[in-house]
Amino acid sequence: MSPNIQTFINSFQNRLEPPVRQHLKNVYGTLMMTCTAASVGACVDMFTKFQAGFLSVIISAGLMLMLIATPDDGKNTKQRLGYLAGFGLTTGMSMGPMLKCVSVLDPSIIVTALLGTSLVFICFSISAMLAERGSWLFLGGTLMTMFSSLFVMSLVNIFLQSEFIYQAHLYFGLIAVCAFVLYDTQLIIEKRRMGNKDFVQHALELFIDFIGIFRRLVIILKQKEEEQSRRKRN
Repeated sequence: MSPNIQTFINSFQNRLEPPVRQHLKNVYGTLMMTCTAASVGACVDMFTKFQAGFLSVIISAGLMLMLIATPDDGKNTKQRLGYLAGFGLTTGMSMGPMLKCVSVLDPSIIVTALLGTSLVFICFSISAMLAERGSWLFLGGTLMTMFSSLFVMSLVNIFLQSEFIYQAHLYFGLIAVCAFVLYDTQLIIEKRRMGNKDFVQHALELFIDFIGIFRRLVIILKQKEEEQSRRKRN
């Protein structure tokens, strides 16, 4: 094994205790399952006649609330995993119309956005794991303030229809979601150290971060492709 790789592995072992490492394996394994369910849901909406439309948004919100309202008691893990898989599936279906529109413009946008999201998510997750203990937890208050501001901006822009506000909301939202990956990852580690073993809930939190990054990257890349197409026509 390369010395650099061995040093990298040792840094994880030094930073994270065995119970925490095992918990993170469960979290990221569950996250991959949820992302797979979302991919299936998106494909169902894009390539079949079964299109739930806005109903999928309502169902996904309901499943998320059911998951949150069902505390982990050690015996209902399969039930809660079912809620999470259903949430992933319906979330993917809700993105189907947007992805179908983008695929008509340029299918490579979806692949590029997915690869970019994965790269950003992995890099920020590793940074959070290797950082000093709790060093990113201070972001909690700042991120809540940012998301409150973004929510107000979106409400105001319903009436103003300002392109500047829309673009500011899009890019600041992307920055905030990326910062949430740092914050949520370290918070999950600290929760496990305090005895919280609810890997399903923790996977839900990271899945929401992942989807948030993916949505925004798709929109940004779509805008850039449309701008390039207009320049070519002119």
